[in-house]
Amino acid sequence: MSPTARGILIFLAGGLMFTCMDLMAKLLAERVHLLQTLWFRYVVQVVIVTLIILPRFRSVLRTRYPGLQLLRSVFLFAASAFFFASYLGLELTENIAIGQIAPLWLTLGGALFLGEKLGRARLLAVFVGLTGALIIIRPGTEAFTAWGLLVIAGTLCYAGYALTTRFVGSDEDVWTSLFYAPLFAMVILSAAVPFAWQPLIPSDWPFLIGIGLFGAAGQLFLIRALSLAEAGVLAPFFYASFLWATLLQLAVFGLWPDAATVLGALVIAGAGLYVWHRETRAAKWDSSGRTKAAPPTG
Repeated sequence: MSPTARGILIFLAGGLMFTCMDLMAKLLAERVHLLQTLWFRYVVQVVIVTLIILPRFRSVLRTRYPGLQLLRSVFLFAASAFFFASYLGLELTENIAIGQIAPLWLTLGGALFLGEKLGRARLLAVFVGLTGALIIIRPGTEAFTAWGLLVIAGTLCYAGYALTTRFVGSDEDVWTSLFYAPLFAMVILSAAVPFAWQPLIPSDWPFLIGIGLFGAAGQLFLIRALSLAEAGVLAPFFYASFLWATLLQLAVFGLWPDAATVLGALVIAGAGLYVWHRETRAAKWDSSGRTKAAPPTG
């Protein structure tokens, strides 16, 4: 399997981890203060990563890009804050569906800031996937409220995080990036959360810890995927998060998707599979010693 194909599979797994995290944030949104939820999300990740890297802690701490690592951490904190806050007014699938515009920022940003190629096939796949998301959310419905604007702001921050991760990905240890990602949020939230702390009930704890566990796993998969494949290649596969959200919402809340949701999901999946086919075929053809400009016919 080519690095690009591995990157896509890892990216899909990361999307599932993040969707599980979002589900738990949704379940806690109305009974646990937002700052508490965010604090647990980052403290748990810091603890887990620190325990794993302890034998080589000093070497992992060394980074060639301290400024970019700080910027990554700020982007990640802002994205999480916007996404988690939106669950006060949106369902899981509504949040994820609006968030499907993130690949558009990611693909355009990859071309503008990272010098990645922006061919017609990638643009087509992103816009087709975006069309699928629009079929699902149906502009003019209640999804486009102030809560929806929070999600849009979150997608911009997420794209900034993903692009800076892609930039440092090939030169930094994965664990270095994973360790620094939550630091800014943990420091800021540790100072703020005592003023917003509310008593927790026993059933809250598994979800709060789970948010940190799934968040850490998602970050690890995302960083690894971006070190293997270009942001523009991975962008259309961001749409698969809605498929995960639909399945989880069905399992937990018993809500079936309607016809528009099914149609949009099929369009989204088709866009991702189209890029998968083109990129993996091109990589295989390139590794055979031939030129990518003249693939076989038939």
